[in-house]
Amino acid sequence: MLLDIVQLVKAAIMGTVEGLTEFLPVSSTGHLILAGTLLKLQDARGKLFEIVIQSGAILAVVWEFRAKIITVLAGALRERRAQRLLKNIAIAFMPLAVLGLVFGEALKASLFNAVTVASTFIAGGLVILWAERRTHVERIKSVDDMTALDAIKVGLAQCLALVPGTSRSGATIIGGMLFGLSRQVATEFTFYLAIPTLGVASIYSLYKDRALLVSADAGLWTVGMVAAFVSAFLCVRWLLRYVSTHTFVPFAWYRIAFGILVLITAWTGAVDWAA
Repeated sequence: MLLDIVQLVKAAIMGTVEGLTEFLPVSSTGHLILAGTLLKLQDARGKLFEIVIQSGAILAVVWEFRAKIITVLAGALRERRAQRLLKNIAIAFMPLAVLGLVFGEALKASLFNAVTVASTFIAGGLVILWAERRTHVERIKSVDDMTALDAIKVGLAQCLALVPGTSRSGATIIGGMLFGLSRQVATEFTFYLAIPTLGVASIYSLYKDRALLVSADAGLWTVGMVAAFVSAFLCVRWLLRYVSTHTFVPFAWYRIAFGILVLITAWTGAVDWAA
């Protein structure tokens, strides 16, 4: 019984980490790798769990934007604006889908470790600081005004997330801003793009590793997904307000500080990240 409670607490922690970091420019994958290592959840079932709890974060986005999503889906067959948004989401999704299928397993085998994550944390933080110092020319101030070219650019930026620690949302938001999207548009489009990206990743992982599925894990998955949903919902609500008046500089310094901390603990042996 005690073991069950401990496992449920670990599932809740992992779900909360997923929800809080999925849409912030700090890398949910990187945080889950580090949290999973500390909680000793880095076996095959633990890695599958990390992917599946993304479903909770997806549902949070769907719920937050349910009115927009319903409107777009209802007008998919007759409204040009709805068709354009759906087309742009599909276009932006394809580069990561293709590269993920081709290089995903190789990258996992070679780059999914704490030192790589920490180094990417620091590099990503420096990129954010550089991007925020630039003068932003906002060509696009509504997601409805994005073109197919804008979408493919954001999609290519999202491919950087194949390197753990980069941050999918960070790559698409910062990339979108550099490509002329307003901060609000880049953030909103990132949320929409997360639905197919995370959804397909979860379904693919479930199918590929279906042999690892056992009914005994249902409780852990439920706790993890609920924790991810609640924390992601609160995070999305907060981030939408935050980006209207703030920059991402604080997240950049967080990434740099956290990355340095992980490297120090790895080099000194204070934490056995090699596991």
